[in-house]
Amino acid sequence: MPSFSLTNCKHLLHRTLFGYSKRDLAIASSLGSISEVVNQLLEEKEIPSPPSDWVNLVPAQTQIDNGSAGKWYKDLTNWWNQQMLSEGLCMREKMVLFLHNHFSNERDKVNYPQYMYRQNQLFRKFAFGNFKQLVKEITIDASMLIYLDGNNSRGTSPNENYSRELLELFTMGIGNYSENDIIQAAKALSGYQVKGLDVIFDSTRSYKETSLTIFNKAAAFNVNTLIDHIFEQKATPVFICRKLYKEFIYYKPNEEFVARMATVFVKNNFEIKPVLEFMLNSDEFYKTDYQGSKIKNPQELIIGTCKLLELPKPDLNNCYDMAIILQMQLFNPPNVAGWPGQRNWISSTTYSFRGGFTDSLLSGRRYNGATVTGKLDTLPYIRTFVNAEKADLLIEEICDLFLALPVSTTKKMLLQQTLLSGTIVSNWSTYLQMADTRVNALLKTTMRLPEFQLM
Repeated sequence: MPSFSLTNCKHLLHRTLFGYSKRDLAIASSLGSISEVVNQLLEEKEIPSPPSDWVNLVPAQTQIDNGSAGKWYKDLTNWWNQQMLSEGLCMREKMVLFLHNHFSNERDKVNYPQYMYRQNQLFRKFAFGNFKQLVKEITIDASMLIYLDGNNSRGTSPNENYSRELLELFTMGIGNYSENDIIQAAKALSGYQVKGLDVIFDSTRSYKETSLTIFNKAAAFNVNTLIDHIFEQKATPVFICRKLYKEFIYYKPNEEFVARMATVFVKNNFEIKPVLEFMLNSDEFYKTDYQGSKIKNPQELIIGTCKLLELPKPDLNNCYDMAIILQMQLFNPPNVAGWPGQRNWISSTTYSFRGGFTDSLLSGRRYNGATVTGKLDTLPYIRTFVNAEKADLLIEEICDLFLALPVSTTKKMLLQQTLLSGTIVSNWSTYLQMADTRVNALLKTTMRLPEFQLM
């Protein structure tokens, strides 16, 4: 069992939440053990109410033509961002994003946000639930049927797009199936159509053979029995657990530990929660080499910084626009494989814009001069720190909260000089003239350190 240290507690929150505030950390630290924090992170919550009544409108071309669909996609994104901002000590929204990336769909093809909303709520429903059942339901989800062309698939001429990705990206991984398995699975998946907001099964569009042969088994497969058969293959639990490992522990998987995760997964009939419990309570999760090794994705940076600065009403339009610039527009991943993550998040361009975003929360201005609402009220915020009136100790406190890795004495001295702006440590006070400007400079410099991009 990993030790219940402040370092381990911060690492756990970094990886399972979209950032945290001082209050979040204090609550987690008061729980007494890693297992108690994990229990809190995995508690079920009510499914949130929809963003608006448009989610129940039957999709129609006029909604695209008059711009309603685009506006609703923005509403949907802001709604999800709000779920992340208000997540508390619950890992569910992090899992929703994991599943959104795993079962990747692009809004530019799905077109109607009503379908994406329902899929997003499906991910929320199964975030800690049964992965096999989720695969069954995502297979006949309207958004997925449109995105991977199942909507137009007939047994006489099956479309193989979904069956291929089902095996390659969603359940098993390359090398664990044949081209014939893809073709036969496509037949078993045929017959489903999107009608308005619903999905129906039309038997006249399904396959007519008495049986199909998939993974050397001949049977009259349907969606349920096909997915059951896929989950009987040894590769499936390993593939899924490897993706969980890479997302939450380290981008280079420890295959021995992945195999242990897979054993837990199978033993618990493919329930996600027991695997997460096993993973988050393991010594493997807290290895020193893994801490601070993950580059924040844009959502972790954007939402996490708003939470860190305890902004009561972050500018959701700023968040929405910056996510696009940082190449992580929700509901619009680059392709069916999703966002590759890690080093792909950082380039000379995106690194600069990341700094521009964190600056905007202090200055109230975007990189292009546009106004940002809800910017930091600096002095009330900094006075919530225990050592707000002691410059040298305040630097330590800021570094401990803002950065996942220790920084050098040289960098700490730079931060101290930035705060003091020519005065001496003993003269520092938040009640000095221009104290807010100095604190802003300190926070800006801290959040522009390379270490701030890591978690």
